Amino acid sequence: MNKPDGIPPHGDPLLVRQVEAKARRKAKGRRNPAPGVWFGLGMMGLIGWSVVVPTLLGALLGLWLDGHHPASRSWTLALLVAGLVIGCANAWHWVSKEEKAMREEEEGKDE
Repeated sequence: MNKPDGIPPHGDPLLVRQVEAKARRKAKGRRNPAPGVWFGLGMMGLIGWSVVVPTLLGALLGLWLDGHHPASRSWTLALLVAGLVIGCANAWHWVSKEEKAMREEEEGKDE
């Protein structure tokens, strides 16, 4: 005779919970397959472009300023570095936002 909660009378409740948890994880894996290699490569490309574009824009603006407003210091070098810093900050922000979203999604699915 089974108990009302579905646990056999002499069964181990810990074992039952572990088996149920594994079954839930397996079902979740079938519903949401892991992203493939192309997804990872696309993410790397997106992060790369988020650094490259501000760096190139800074360099181009610096070249224009050096041509039209010469100074003792190089506008090109200064704005190239500024663009690189902005691009790295942009990539860092984007990656941390995606990581946070993935963590929240994982915590939501485990419940």
